[in-house]
Amino acid sequence: MTEAIQHHLAAAVRRHLGPPGEVRDLVRLTGGATKATWSFDAVVGGDTLPLILQQTPAERLAAGGGREALAIHGARDAALLHAARDAGVPAPRVRIVLAPDDELGEGTVTDRVAGETLGRKIAGDARFAAVRPRLAAQCGAILAAIHRIDARGLDFLPRHAPADQLAMFRALADACDHPLPAVELGLRWVAEHLPPAPRTTVVHGDFRNGNLIVGDDGVRCVLDWELAHLGDPMLDLGWLCVKTWRFGGPLPVGGFGHRDDLFAAYERAGGGPDDPSHVRFWEAFGCIKWALMSMQKGLGDLGAVPGARRSVEAVAIGRRIEEPLLDFLDLITAKAN
Repeated sequence: MTEAIQHHLAAAVRRHLGPPGEVRDLVRLTGGATKATWSFDAVVGGDTLPLILQQTPAERLAAGGGREALAIHGARDAALLHAARDAGVPAPRVRIVLAPDDELGEGTVTDRVAGETLGRKIAGDARFAAVRPRLAAQCGAILAAIHRIDARGLDFLPRHAPADQLAMFRALADACDHPLPAVELGLRWVAEHLPPAPRTTVVHGDFRNGNLIVGDDGVRCVLDWELAHLGDPMLDLGWLCVKTWRFGGPLPVGGFGHRDDLFAAYERAGGGPDDPSHVRFWEAFGCIKWALMSMQKGLGDLGAVPGARRSVEAVAIGRRIEEPLLDFLDLITAKAN
C-alpha cells in the first residue's frame, strides 16, 4: 500500500507542484479517525517541502446525510481552509487538491506544521509549562477569527441550529438502541435548555486540545475541519471546555487554561460579548454528544450499529462512556470547575 501511495503521490507532486517530484520519508500517521493522513517530504525544484497528504475513505463519502457521511472533503476542504486563512486563522496551507488523475482518491496536500498535537502532552508536559498560561487566550482569539470567516462560497457547509444538533444526537441515540437513563436525562435537559435565537457563523465543530498544533510559541495550527458547519459559535467555546479534552490537565479550557482568559480574549478579538451560561450549555451538551459518539464506536465494534467501523480504538473509546456522563451530571449540579 505504501509503495502504491508513494508512486501516485510522486506523480501528483510533479503534476501540481513541479519536477522532480521525488517523495521522501512517507509515513502513515497515527490519530485522525476520519481521514488517512501521511507525512512526507517532496523535492520540488531545488527545495524540499515538508507536506501532509490527507485522503478521505470512500465509505465516508456515502450519500444519506448520516454521521458517517462526510460533507467536508477534497475541494470543499481546500475552500474552507483558504477562507479560514483569509480570516486570519492559523489553518493548514493547501498545496494540492487531488484530482481523479492522481489516483489517490479525494483529498488534499497541505504544508506540514511542526509542533505537538497530543493533548496529554500539551496539557501536562514540562516543555510546554511556559506557554500553557497563554494558550486559552490564543484559543479565544483564534475562535473569534473562525467565527468571522466569510461563508460566501462555502454553500456546502450544513446549517445546524441547536435544535438540529439535538435532533441529530437523538437520532444517534435511537440508532444505537442502547438506552441509558443518564443519556435520556441529558437529551431531555438539552431540549429544555436550548438557547433562544443564537447568531449564526461558521463553526469549526471540533475545536479542542488534540486538534491543535502547539509549539513553544503557542498555537501554530488548527486541524480537523470536517465537522465545520453554520451554527451557534458558542458551540466551539463549550466543546473546548468539555472535560474529556483536558487529557488529565487541571484547568477547564483544554486542561491548560481558564475560562475567563478564553472569554476575554474572544471578546477583545471581536468575537462578541461572552455569556458563560450559554457556553456552559454547549459544554454540557458536549458531554452528552461525546457519550453518544463513544457508544456508537463501542457498539459498532460489536456489530450493533450498521455501517460503523470496527477497530481497537473504537473499543477503547466505547468503554469510557461513563466519564462524559458523569461530567454532564457534575455540570448540571454545579459540581464541576
